[in-house]
Amino acid sequence: MNQAELHRYLVSKAPKKNNEQQLKDYFDLRLATNLSLIKSLFFSLYDEKEAVDQFYVLIDKLEDLYQQRSLELKQQDVERLKEGNWYQSEKMVGMQLYVDRFNQNLNGLNKKLPYFEDLGINFLHLMPVTTRPSGENDGGYAVNSYHEIDPKYGTKKEFIALTKNARKKGIFLMLDFVVNHTSDEFEWAKKAKAGDSKYQGYYYTYPTRHIPDEFEKTLPEIFPQSAPGNFTYVKEMEKWVMTCFNNYQWDLNYRNPEVFLEMLANLMSLANLGVDVIRFDALAFLWKKLGTQSQNLPEAHALISLFRMCLQVIAPGVILLAEAIVAPRNILKYFGEDMLEGNECEIAYNASLMALLWNSIATKQASLMYKSLTEVPIKPKDATWINYIRCHDDIGLGYDDDFIAAMGWDPRSHKEFLLNYYCGKLAWSPAKGLMFMYNPKNGDGRITGSAASLLGLETALEQNNKNIIDYAIAKILMMHGIILTIGGIPMIYAGDEIGTLNDYSFKQHVDLANDNRWVNRPMQDWTIISGLNKNPDHPSTLIYNGLKKMIRIRKDHTVFQDTNDLKIYGCPNPHIFVFKRINGNQNVWILSNFNEVTEKLDIGWLNSIGIHTGKNTIDLLTELPFKLINNELPLKPFQQLWVKSS
Repeated sequence: MNQAELHRYLVSKAPKKNNEQQLKDYFDLRLATNLSLIKSLFFSLYDEKEAVDQFYVLIDKLEDLYQQRSLELKQQDVERLKEGNWYQSEKMVGMQLYVDRFNQNLNGLNKKLPYFEDLGINFLHLMPVTTRPSGENDGGYAVNSYHEIDPKYGTKKEFIALTKNARKKGIFLMLDFVVNHTSDEFEWAKKAKAGDSKYQGYYYTYPTRHIPDEFEKTLPEIFPQSAPGNFTYVKEMEKWVMTCFNNYQWDLNYRNPEVFLEMLANLMSLANLGVDVIRFDALAFLWKKLGTQSQNLPEAHALISLFRMCLQVIAPGVILLAEAIVAPRNILKYFGEDMLEGNECEIAYNASLMALLWNSIATKQASLMYKSLTEVPIKPKDATWINYIRCHDDIGLGYDDDFIAAMGWDPRSHKEFLLNYYCGKLAWSPAKGLMFMYNPKNGDGRITGSAASLLGLETALEQNNKNIIDYAIAKILMMHGIILTIGGIPMIYAGDEIGTLNDYSFKQHVDLANDNRWVNRPMQDWTIISGLNKNPDHPSTLIYNGLKKMIRIRKDHTVFQDTNDLKIYGCPNPHIFVFKRINGNQNVWILSNFNEVTEKLDIGWLNSIGIHTGKNTIDLLTELPFKLINNELPLKPFQQLWVKSS
């Protein structure tokens, strides 16, 4: 039982009123319920003798921040508590987008909400819309403010209008909380540059290279090509500052309790805009410690839980997403472990599944995916995944080397093969992607590209080869079919629903040219969208309508809600990935062929996992019974079946 369940129980026993006084009583109950845990977490990070005053400031701040929340949002918080784990519903289907690249600005996005309704999208992840440096800014992840809307997108009033309209339509919104660092133009950084020692203490600043050099012995390089090293010398203050990402992104020093107090207020300023989910960006890096890689440290987990327990007191209807692109076993830790299980983040990116899907496309086999997904512990029952095939960022190859070796592959050589397959180094590969941040020291590299281009549609269209075009479309739908059914919230990147290709125009922009991730951040093509129904055989139409149908089927079947009811099978055919979703008496099997030739499954094996032939066993995608040929089930290249037996 996690803290959220306790709060849900307490609300269920309280009078059914949502007036200001009753809502304040609920707040007091939540504070009393979480207070001992907040105290324990706070003093696990900060010395009690030195930080006791800050602890009492924190308790007072919780009520102050609660009072700043609107009545409408306070009422929504209580209703969300009563709903339970609303984020695990089969109704949740998401899309990630840059506001300006989708439709100019916040007003433009607001006008396009019917587009999401038509496709079946009810959860939007908006990339950063707050103020940032005018030049390089890491796509908005170098923040100048946590609550002021950048004028290029509109105004705070327009953002709040968007959130209200979205709520009316049942659309949830997610924004990023860049919790690890600020830009060097942030107000604290400016004061630090001006010599203010208080604000220099908000960052990791050092007068000499002695401590930075000690850190560098174990800190990895995030951007080894464009931003080597982890410290930047700042002339204005004659000190070195930790900059693990880019030299204009200063890492926050959470060893200072004042930083936590300030950042909690910044977190609430985002929540009070009407946001439902807050994405904790780069949270694996939050705590720095000499002699370690300063990633995934126990103190970082305690800090995240402290944020969560405080947020739960103030605004229990708002939940957290962990952006932790780390090894499979480490991802699970961001849901909370031991005493903190279920009390850290409610949602995390299923980066392992994403990487495994791309591995299966390149190798044409599902064996590594089966091994990896079945040998990692199950997530907590109150948590869920964001499942995605790609996002605004690069595609990292975060596999467990032990699993790679168990397949008989050399981990470094296999990674090199995948990079070559997707980045134009193999003449026979249909994929068109770019290499991102290759590090020759260890062979690490990442991949950029739109889903359609990486899955061969760009190459197929260039060759005007209908067969390869059909294969590419089938791959796009198969990959999305898996994230729609495997359990969690599927997240589609804007443009992938119409098969948008790579956008190479970033090379002509000075501020973008050094970051080839912009190749997979294309402008939304409204000309193509306006013609979707005019050309039924166009790839964009086939992809859009295929996804729309899959989304509708997902929402119509409660079996796809996420309650840890997933069974993955070790398939005798290594090219086919098979899993089952279960909900009471409902069973749906998902079968996906990753090979470019027809693969078969024997009737005996199908019967052994519960799939029986007959008119009552149908493929939900075609609404037809599937047919056996010589007691075998054939799956065409990249074909997927959603088999339901009634």
